Formats: sequence, C-alpha cells, structure tokens
Amino acid sequence: MRGVFGTTAAIAWDVWRAEGEGPEGIARRQQARLAELVAFARSASPFYRHLYRDAPDDVADARQLPHVGKRELMENFDDWVTDPHITLARLKTELLSDLSHLGRAYRGKYLVVTTSGTTGEPAVLVHDRISWVVVNLVVRIRERRTLVRAGEVRRLLRRGPRAAALVAGGGHFAGVVLTESARRRAAAVARRVRVFSVLRPLPELVAELNEFNPTLLYGYPSAMIQLASEQRAGRLRIRPVLAISSGENLSATGRAAIEASLGCRVTERYLSSEVPALTSQCRNGAFHVNADWYILEPVDENYQPVPAGVRSYTALVTNLANRVQPIIRYDLGDRVTLATSPCPCGSPFPAVTIEGRAGDLVSFEAPDGRAVTVLPLALGTVIEETAGVRRFQAIRTGPGTLRLRLETEPDADRAQVQTAVEQRLGSFFATQGTGPIAIDHADEPPRTDRSGKFRQVWSA
Repeated sequence: MRGVFGTTAAIAWDVWRAEGEGPEGIARRQQARLAELVAFARSASPFYRHLYRDAPDDVADARQLPHVGKRELMENFDDWVTDPHITLARLKTELLSDLSHLGRAYRGKYLVVTTSGTTGEPAVLVHDRISWVVVNLVVRIRERRTLVRAGEVRRLLRRGPRAAALVAGGGHFAGVVLTESARRRAAAVARRVRVFSVLRPLPELVAELNEFNPTLLYGYPSAMIQLASEQRAGRLRIRPVLAISSGENLSATGRAAIEASLGCRVTERYLSSEVPALTSQCRNGAFHVNADWYILEPVDENYQPVPAGVRSYTALVTNLANRVQPIIRYDLGDRVTLATSPCPCGSPFPAVTIEGRAGDLVSFEAPDGRAVTVLPLALGTVIEETAGVRRFQAIRTGPGTLRLRLETEPDADRAQVQTAVEQRLGSFFATQGTGPIAIDHADEPPRTDRSGKFRQVWSA
C-alpha cells in the first residue's frame, strides 16, 4: 500500500512542479519518458520489437519512429500488449462479452475500454494503474480552477452532487467504464452517479432524468442539445449546475442552446480513450496539451510535421504513462492546429484547437407524422457493435430511408452482416418510435469527405 501512495504522491508533485518549470522542464520530462517508454516497448512488446528493428538505439525524438494505426495495432493485439496473460480472445470471453463486468478491473489491475469507432474502426484499449493515476492527477491539478468554479462547487454541495453520464450504453465504452468503476468503489458514489444511455428512447431518458434530477451532466453535446429542446418543450424539468461536454465537437450555437435552456454553464473536455488526459482547458477556454505526459504531433497526409498555425491532416499521439499497451505515434484521426503564440493565460503548455468527431442529429418520421430525432452516436453504436462490422457510414437520405456504407471484417459473410445490421437497426428504430426505415446498402465502401474528415452519420 505504501508503494501505491508513494507513487501517487510523487506523480502529483511532479505534475504540480511541471507547470512552474516552463517549456524547458516540460520538454525534459517528455524526452526522458519517451526514451523509457520506447525501451520498455522494445523489451516487452513483440510488435514494437519488430517495428523498431531499424530505429535508433537511443530515441530522443518521437519523429525518429514510425507511426502506427488502429487497424495495424488491432490486427497484432496479442503481440502489442506487454502482459502475456492478456489476449484479445481472453478479453472478449472474460470481460467484454459480459456487461455485468462494466467497470471491473481486469485481472485486478487493468481498466479495459472499447472505442466507438470515431475514425471508423473500433479498438480495445487496456490501461494500467499508473496510466489512470496520471489521468486523475493531471485533470485535478491542471483543471483545478477551470473545470468547476467556486460558485458551482457551493451550489453542488448545497443541492447535493448527482452526476448523470449521457453516453452510449451497451458496451465497454470509456464513459461507461469510468462511471461504473467509480460506482464499484463506493456505495455513496453509486447512489449519486449514474449512466443514462443515449440509446434509450427519448421519452424514457427524459423520465429517468426528471426522477434523478442531476446537478451535473457530462457526456455527448448532441445529447445535451436534444435535452435542451425537451427542456424548452416542458417535458424535461432539471436544473443542472454544470454541463461538461466531451466526445464530439460543440458548436457555439449548440453551447448557447444548452446554456439558455438548462440554465447552467457548459464547459468542454477534449480527450480520447487512447490518451485520456491529453489536454486541459484554461480559464480563457483554450485547450493546452499536457505535454509532460502526452505527445501531440500535427502532421500532413504524408505524416510530415506541419507548423504552428496550420491545420493538420491528422494528429499522432503518444501516451507516456501506459506500459501495458504502449500508444506511440498513434494516428488519432483528428485535425488540430497548434497556436502560434503563447496563451494569455500564461500556461507553459502548448495551446491547440481541435476539429474532432463530426456527426449530425438526424430525424426520421414517426407513424403519426411527427419527427423523431436520433443522436448520431446512438445510431452509430448500434451499427458498429454488430458482429462483423469493421467500418461504416450512415447517411439519412429521407424521412424513412437510410443509406449504409459497410466495410466488413475479412472473415465475415457480408450478406449475413448486412442482415444483422438491418435487424438491429429495425429494433433500434422501433424503440425510438419511428416508422419503418428502409435500409439501402451502398456498393461503395466508407470514405472521407472532401475535407478529408471521416464522418459516420449525417443527413444528405
């Protein structure tokens, strides 16, 4: 026990000190941690040992290493992880196939999450204890003045903290796993923190939220925008103190609608399952890369670095904390732009703007003629969680029609996958209250749009 507390205290002190040591101190930490991570990956991961066979013995700069992608890593999962007791087959059998295990530490020490395919392909990600210690400490220390304000803390204490996680249920997604992990640790937390799946029919979701009466909302902005509309219509009756948006882009219009309807401030977090504390937001609203523990590299379509002020084609990220499943120069898929000058807030960490996940609220017609709005992440989760689906795009082409572009797993029967997707979508649309939706399977595979961004759900 002393060792765990000692490590936590040491990391907390280092996170605190890094802010005061400026860019030079941050760069020194980043370089030392990168060298340690690469050396460990070479010794413990057969995948990286082979990948880095031609790399320099001493790595001082991430750009000396090749980049990696989600598909490549998942195809080599068992050689990627550094604990030989972990295999993809075992994870699926012993944990991922059973939703009663949500939030349980695998083998007593690992948190396992699955992505929702934000760049078109889901992944299984394993985090060790130190990785999550870093996440918790970085978030608490770096966002201590910005995530929740003093007045909001007083209101939360006066009314009682009750947090509602608006995320996609039905899978081991990060938002669900982290919420359920916290609930497992303490009965008091379990009573005050709950997952509200955005896959549920909207009337049921509204009724559950009215009963729970949350003082804190966190999750997808598209869900909050939909709830703001329900609040304006008088069906939703909640008074949250704060809403924390993550997982999708939040537009200025969306923020204004949420704040006006729900009567609370909306703040944002930019993170991913691979690099959970990649950035922290300052008092000016800028996102700063926590570069002492994470590396963010804006690159062009040839994976060459782009200068500050230029929007990247994609971004490579490195998680310097996680040893069980090293993430090194990983193609995140988001477009980012590094700031050309220091942020007025005075932070020594680089500021960045992000063009992340994009998807539209889509509406279909109910039998009585009214419009039923469906969240892009809810619709997407139903499709991508179908066995055999590797990537997809869903395009609403009319009030009763949906066009699908599917890429299936190499060993999957495409016709069977298409049938399974149709059946799952039929059940989903029925619970949402729409009329029958005709599914049109396109011949072309999923592809990026003209801007180079991979969108999963939108209206034509």
